[in-house]
Amino acid sequence: MELEDLQARIRPALRWESGLVLVVIAVAIGGNSLSSEFFTANNIFNLGLNNGEVAIMALPMALIVISGEIDLSVESTLGMSSALLGVLYLHKLPMILIFVIVAAVGALAGLFNGLLVTRVGLPSLAVTIGTLALYRGIALILLGPKTVANFPTTYTNVGVEAIPHTDLAWSIGIFIVLAVIFGIVLHATPFGRSIYAMGDNAEAASFAGIRVKRIKTSLFVISGLASALAGVLFTFRLNTAVQNNGTGLSLDVVAIVLLAGVSIFGGKGSIIGVFLAVLAFAGLQNALLLTNFNQEATGLVTGGLLLVSVFVPNAAMFVRYLRGAVSRTVPRPAEPALSTPRKDT
Repeated sequence: MELEDLQARIRPALRWESGLVLVVIAVAIGGNSLSSEFFTANNIFNLGLNNGEVAIMALPMALIVISGEIDLSVESTLGMSSALLGVLYLHKLPMILIFVIVAAVGALAGLFNGLLVTRVGLPSLAVTIGTLALYRGIALILLGPKTVANFPTTYTNVGVEAIPHTDLAWSIGIFIVLAVIFGIVLHATPFGRSIYAMGDNAEAASFAGIRVKRIKTSLFVISGLASALAGVLFTFRLNTAVQNNGTGLSLDVVAIVLLAGVSIFGGKGSIIGVFLAVLAFAGLQNALLLTNFNQEATGLVTGGLLLVSVFVPNAAMFVRYLRGAVSRTVPRPAEPALSTPRKDT
């Protein structure tokens, strides 16, 4: 009984999130040792500013992956939203109306993904790779080679000024608020429990009365909305709308989600993990930025984190697979033949 109590006490300390806390601490110590600028107010602001949009898109991505799907079109939805914002601003529409239209288009983009996955039955990986190109093409049609700049200062200040009395960028502040909301929904509501059930076994969840298709579609819609919001923030941060805004961000979003401990096979993950993964990812990228590290090679960090995040949680499965492969290739020793008694003649 004492052994069971000890295991119960140790188990929480072995959770993936506990390891992420150690990673965040290690990144903070390493960043501070590499540069005395790491913990300055200005650098903390820049750290959040450069990663806020990715962090926002990682929240719905985590829910989608937990449900057993994936959305790789988020960066193109961001770019399409940015291009649409620029076009509508050129036509001198009221900014509030522009926000409504951009949000609606983002939701429709997510709905299109969701319907193809849940109603047509296509795999989400293939669907969202296709819409990754499709939405980027729409952005190119909307804006072409033009660049739209000089947005109202009231809005561009959101991208270059901190939240009053803090060192946090507005995008990170929005991420924190959304993380609390997503955390409550995922961990404390029947909707969140349904997401986990679908990721474990979608067919069993359907037989249990869970509306799998409707919930998965709604997750893609939420992802489209979050990507549209990220597109608006991205545009105001750069004070520029161009058709290629956000290119390459999908890989960062997926890296954060997998680093958070969300299983690529579905059914496992937490918003706390996403929050810690954002800190670790942003801190590591920022620490490298403050050094003489070749900035063109920072993709090595993202790729390395992706591989580690996939391999470590499934290391036991890989070991079992390798053992099975070895046992199948190593020939078994021949069994000795049974001797038969000789007949007397």
